[in-house]
Amino acid sequence: MKNVIFDMGNVLLTYDPEVCLNHIVEKEEDRALIRRELFEGPEWVQGDLGELTDEERFNGVSKRVPERLHEELRRCTVEWDMCMHPVKQAREFCDYLKKSGFGIYVLSNASSSFYRYFPRFAPFDYFDGIVVSCDVHIIKPDIRIYQHLLKKYNLRADECFFIDDLEANIEGARNAGIDGAVFEGDFWRLIDGKGW
Repeated sequence: MKNVIFDMGNVLLTYDPEVCLNHIVEKEEDRALIRRELFEGPEWVQGDLGELTDEERFNGVSKRVPERLHEELRRCTVEWDMCMHPVKQAREFCDYLKKSGFGIYVLSNASSSFYRYFPRFAPFDYFDGIVVSCDVHIIKPDIRIYQHLLKKYNLRADECFFIDDLEANIEGARNAGIDGAVFEGDFWRLIDGKGW
């Protein structure tokens, strides 16, 4: 094993829309509506595919949300990343890998706002490479996004290990020949017995 590839949300940075919803939207029924239409709606995926900006996300979702909630919706669309903070042990684990000679990479489904909030974890050049779905217009678990990362950074699939919080994305990596594991809160447990 020579390289470790990290998902971003809930692996390096916390992702929890409830933080934003609870901070901005007063009533639970309104939170439920914005949760469903914004964070679980088609515009969220379109943003990750690089097809919509945050403003364009708002324009689409606002057609399905009462006008009385448009200000809260707009704020949630723009300020949702207030929940993004470094995951416990993540930076220490990355430092350990770097000091041990591993290449470290990021492969994330994210909109262009990734470039605004990701430095809360580390400078971009801290990693050996980063691929964000909005830039390549492909999202995990599509095999092509893993293949793109391998080709872009001249990596061998059998020398890489992928860490993501979703089993479907680990399966996508395995389809591309990359071993991996679902992150459940303990980085050290992932590599226990692997001899890293």
